[in-house]
Amino acid sequence: MATRGAGFARTQTSIRNSRKNILSKIRHGQVTGVGLTRGTQVPVALLEERDKRVKWQGIPALLRRLHESSHPNSDLSDIHSMVMELSSLLSMEAMSFVTEERKTPLQSISPNTYTFDLFGGVDEMVQLEEIPNLPSLVQSFNQQQLANFCRILSVTISEPDVGVDDKHTLLARSTQQKTSTCPSRSETNQVTLLNIPGFIERLCKLATRKVTEVEGASARLELEDWHSWLDNALVLDALMQLAIEEAEQSSTESSDESSLSSSPLRHRLPQSMKIVHEIMYKVEVLYVLCVLLMGRQRNQVHRMLAEFKLIPGLNNLFDKLIWRRQPAGHVLHRQNQNCDCSPEISFKIQFLRLLQSFSDHHENKYLLLSGQELNELSDIYLNANIFEMEALNNTDRNLVCDGKKGLLTRLISVMKKEPIDSSFRFWQARAVESFLRGTPSYADQVFLLRRGLLEHILNCIIDSGCTSHDVLQSYFDLLGELMKFNIDAFKRFNKYVNNEEKFQRFLTQINSSLVDSNMLVRCIVLSLDRFESQTKDMKVIEVFSECHLLSYMAQVENRLTFLFRLINIINENVSCLNTSLVILMLARRRGKLPFYLNALREKEYAEKYPGCLLNNFHNLLRFWQHHYLNKDKDSTCLENSSCIPFAYWKETVSVLLGNAESGRSLRCAISTYIDEAYRDLNRDFMEL
Repeated sequence: MATRGAGFARTQTSIRNSRKNILSKIRHGQVTGVGLTRGTQVPVALLEERDKRVKWQGIPALLRRLHESSHPNSDLSDIHSMVMELSSLLSMEAMSFVTEERKTPLQSISPNTYTFDLFGGVDEMVQLEEIPNLPSLVQSFNQQQLANFCRILSVTISEPDVGVDDKHTLLARSTQQKTSTCPSRSETNQVTLLNIPGFIERLCKLATRKVTEVEGASARLELEDWHSWLDNALVLDALMQLAIEEAEQSSTESSDESSLSSSPLRHRLPQSMKIVHEIMYKVEVLYVLCVLLMGRQRNQVHRMLAEFKLIPGLNNLFDKLIWRRQPAGHVLHRQNQNCDCSPEISFKIQFLRLLQSFSDHHENKYLLLSGQELNELSDIYLNANIFEMEALNNTDRNLVCDGKKGLLTRLISVMKKEPIDSSFRFWQARAVESFLRGTPSYADQVFLLRRGLLEHILNCIIDSGCTSHDVLQSYFDLLGELMKFNIDAFKRFNKYVNNEEKFQRFLTQINSSLVDSNMLVRCIVLSLDRFESQTKDMKVIEVFSECHLLSYMAQVENRLTFLFRLINIINENVSCLNTSLVILMLARRRGKLPFYLNALREKEYAEKYPGCLLNNFHNLLRFWQHHYLNKDKDSTCLENSSCIPFAYWKETVSVLLGNAESGRSLRCAISTYIDEAYRDLNRDFMEL
C-alpha cells in the first residue's frame, strides 16, 4: 500500500510538473520574447498527451487547428465549427470580464479562459489592412452589420494584456518599450480603422441614436427574462430578425389563428427585443470607441468624437435609455454577484468606462458640461480671482451638452442615489475622478463640491457601512482629487466630520487598507505642505486651526507612522512607493530627510528586524528609476498630480540611493542608515 501511495503521489507530482513546465516556458517566452510565446508552437501530439492529464478541455489543440486553418483558402465550415466549440467553452466565464475590472483571466476562477489566453487565443488577430477593399466594404454596411462588425473589432484592436500592474509586469512593459520600436498589430488595426472615411461618424450616430420607448414594465427585458431567452449574441440577432418579420406579418394574421400568438411573452417580445437589441449594439460600439480613446491616436479620436457630438448625444439618451428609471422589483447589480448577464448592466458599465477614458487627462473633458455649467465655472474663477484655465477657455460651446445639465451632473445625481451594495458605485466614482485628474483645478473642484459630492463620499466611507474594497478605494481616490490643495474642501470635511467619533471612524477606514487609501494620504500630505506655506491667507489659517484632519497629519509622528506602514506594503502596490516618496520629498525640502531616515532605522530596531525595511526600500527605488525614467506619460502624470517637478522626483531618488558624492548628500542616503552587517543593497529587484 505504501508503494502504491508513493506511486500515486509521484504521478500527481508528474502531472503538475508537466503542466507547470509548459505553462512556465510559454509565460517566460511572452515576457522575454525568447522561445515559446504561444501554444500554437507546441507540437499537436504533445498538446493532446498533456491535455489528457491536466484537463485543458481540448482548447490548446483547437487553437492549434484554428491557427493552421487561418488562411484565405480555408474551409469556412470547419473554422465555424471550431469557433463554436471554443465559444461554448468560454461563454460561461466571459461575462465576468465585461462587468469586473479584471483584465487578465485567473486560473482558479476562469480556467478555460486562462488556458485560451495562455495558448494564444487572443493572438489570432486579423490584420485589417490586408483585407481587400476594407473601406468600401465597411461603408456598405448597414447599421446592424456595422454593430456586428464592432464585435470583431473588439478583438482586433485590443492590446493583449500582459498581467496585473505589479512591479514584474511594469518591468516587462518597460523592457518591451525599449526593445520594440514597431507598432503592435492592434495599433496598426486602429490606424486602419481611423483612416476609413466616415467610420467614426457612423459609430457616433449608432451610439447616440434614440430607441422608441415602450411604456410599462411589461415591455422591459429584465434579468430573469434574459436568462430564459438568450445565451449568446448570435441568438439575439436571430430573435430580433424573427421579431421584425412577425411585426410585418401581424397585420395579415387573424387574432385567433394561433393560441401561441396570444401569449403575453409573444406579444411583448418584439418591443422588448428592440430595446435590448439596441442596447447590445451600443455596448459593442462604446467598447470600440473606448479602446480607440486609449490608443496612440487618442487626440485624433478625441477630435472626431467632439466633432460628431458623441457626448451631447449620450447626454440626450441618459435619462431615457442609459440610466432610465427602474421598476419595482428590478434586479440590482450587487458586489460579487456571480451572474452579470443583463445587457443593461453591461451597457451601463461600458458607458461609465467610456466617460472615464474620455475625461482622463484631456481638455475635452469640459464637453461633459452644458453651456450654463461652463458659465458657472467661469464665475468660480472670477470670484476667486484666479486665471481661467486655457482648456476651459478653448472649449467650443457648440459641442457641449444641451440643456441645463451635462453628463457629469447627471452622473453625480444617479451616483448619490445608487444603493450602497451596488458595484456601479465603483465605476461611477472612477468616471467622476477622471474629470479631476491631472493638474488640480480649483474651479472644477468647487463645481463638484456645490453638488454635494464631498458629503456623499464621506457618508459612504464613514456612515453607510460599505465594506467593498473596490468601492472604498474608488471613493478614497475621488476624495483625494476633490480635496487636493482646496481649503474649501477641507472646511467642508471638517463640517461633516464634526466630532471625534466620526473622525476616528474615518481614520479606521483609512488604516484598514492603506493600499486602498494611499492616494488620499498623498493628497492630505501635499495639501498640508502647501497650506503651511500660505501663512498670510486668513481663510487658510482659520481652517488650519480648526480642521481635525490637517492637525492630525501635521504631527510628525503620524506622518512617520504612515511612512513606515507604506514602505512595509510597497511590494503590494507601486502607488504606495510614490506616496512614500512624496512624504520624503517634502521632508527633504525642509531639510528633515536625515531625521525621517533615522526614525525609520530606529523603528526597524524596535521591531527587531534591522536593515530589512531600508534594504527593500533601496532596491525598490532602483526599480522606480528603471520604470519611470523610461516612461514619459507616467512621469508627466506624477508631476501634474503632485505639482512637484519630475526633476525633483528624480533628484530625490538619486539622493536616497546615494548617487550624489558630497558628504552632505550621504546624510540623506538610505545606505548610511543600514549597519554594515545588515546591508543587502545589490539584489536583482526582479527577485524581491
